[in-house]
Amino acid sequence: MRQIILDTETTGLETSQGHRIIEVGAIEMIDRRLTNNRFHHYINPQREIDEAAEEVHGISLESLADKPLFGDLANELLTFLKGAELIIHNAPFDVGFLNHEFKLAGLGENLIDDHCTILDSLVMARSKHPGQKNNLNALCRRYDVDNTQRTLHGALLDAEILADVYLMMTGGQATLLGENEDLTDHNRERVKAVYQGDAHISTPVIHATDEDMLGHEKWMQLIEESTGEKAIWSQLTAELNESESSELSA
Repeated sequence: MRQIILDTETTGLETSQGHRIIEVGAIEMIDRRLTNNRFHHYINPQREIDEAAEEVHGISLESLADKPLFGDLANELLTFLKGAELIIHNAPFDVGFLNHEFKLAGLGENLIDDHCTILDSLVMARSKHPGQKNNLNALCRRYDVDNTQRTLHGALLDAEILADVYLMMTGGQATLLGENEDLTDHNRERVKAVYQGDAHISTPVIHATDEDMLGHEKWMQLIEESTGEKAIWSQLTAELNESESSELSA
């Protein structure tokens, strides 16, 4: 599977107000391993940057004076993104800006939607941690991902951090095999320790109590009532029970 973890920085919040992209950071991941293939550029927006936006990312218009226009990079970026699943935190914001920029560059409308699939890691985080903060800093704290370099927002840095958070949220599959090539350098050793453990430490097994099981059943009912669908866990439990009944009757 080819995935691209992507982030952008902009001059403001709304394309309808003429705001533009000033930085794109995108890193490639294949089969849950980061490759050396990435796209990172600062971009001259040809307009002022809102003061509030500059306070977030620290990028000034003066620093972008000699940078290329988005139109100069549009074809290269589209080629890089085509066919991939894009992992983006709060995807509607970045996708909206990218589609707007591609349209201004004369390449067509809704190109991201036409050429990529999109996974919104914010939606995933809210599903896994309802009622909690799920911005990138909060997720770093929750999953013990190092974000000490993140004093300001930056598209490439945030994409690298999001890659680590996404892998932790989805189980860190490759680390179960003792390989850590799917994590950026500053978190590899920590995740290696978490997943490989210490051979001299035994892992306790804690069984669910009757009270735990009752609470679990109530939570499944709440999910099913709110979604109108049978929870996946309930479906798996039913299938397992049916399989066990078939084996006993055979």
